[in-house]
Amino acid sequence: MRILMTGAAGKVGTLLRPRLARDGRILRLSDLRPLDPGHGEEWVTADLCDEAAMTHAVKGVDAVIHLGGQSREHPWADIVRANIDGLHVLMEVARKEGVEHLVLMGSHHAAGFHTRPASGQDLPDYAFPRPDTYYGVSKVVMEAMGSLYHDRYGMNVTVIRLGTCNEGSADTRGLATWISPGDLAALVEAALTAPGYHVVWGVSDNARRWWSLDEARAIGYVSKDDSETGAAGVLAQHGEPDLSDPEHDRAGGMFTIRPVGEAW
Repeated sequence: MRILMTGAAGKVGTLLRPRLARDGRILRLSDLRPLDPGHGEEWVTADLCDEAAMTHAVKGVDAVIHLGGQSREHPWADIVRANIDGLHVLMEVARKEGVEHLVLMGSHHAAGFHTRPASGQDLPDYAFPRPDTYYGVSKVVMEAMGSLYHDRYGMNVTVIRLGTCNEGSADTRGLATWISPGDLAALVEAALTAPGYHVVWGVSDNARRWWSLDEARAIGYVSKDDSETGAAGVLAQHGEPDLSDPEHDRAGGMFTIRPVGEAW
């Protein structure tokens, strides 16, 4: 099995690559920044907006894990080119190549202005888009494109509304939004074989989680990690969070009060 991973040189790609390695699997890595492929990997240099380069990148692959594009807030023109135009090119060339499974790395910023539901409730998997940034808008477009290409062309598409992926939570907000690299790899593995179209929250089963895992579990995701195991050190440094503060009450946290279009 050959899988194309776009944006492979970024943080998430770096965390996922060793965790997705399997006997009989080849990861075809793609990015603008060069890197040295390891065992079971191959490399192609490709700009997402370069149709010829992307056609070459998807040649012979069975699935795509799309991590590429602008990963932070930027001026509108930058976001459109990388995250919307580039996504369209990728999906078109994948469709023409007959790729059946796409895993698109979305973001919680597509629903950033949603607030915590009533006590004991989780924010639903398909919570209506409420983007907090231009970057968030581009991830709403990603969800819409995934839906279109599933309904019109029968492609199997899963969009992951990614939370905070690091080796451990560095702050109190992350105690709710964190997903461990191992759990993210497990979620991607589930998405690689999931039939149909899905939008799932990318979060570990944290004790402080308030985003639903119903849809992720429905496609076979099993979370093995919980940010609470590292909470003591974070709380000792920062104290218990004020859940009424936008940083903790809104899905997008502080990005809901930053000027839109301002680079992070």
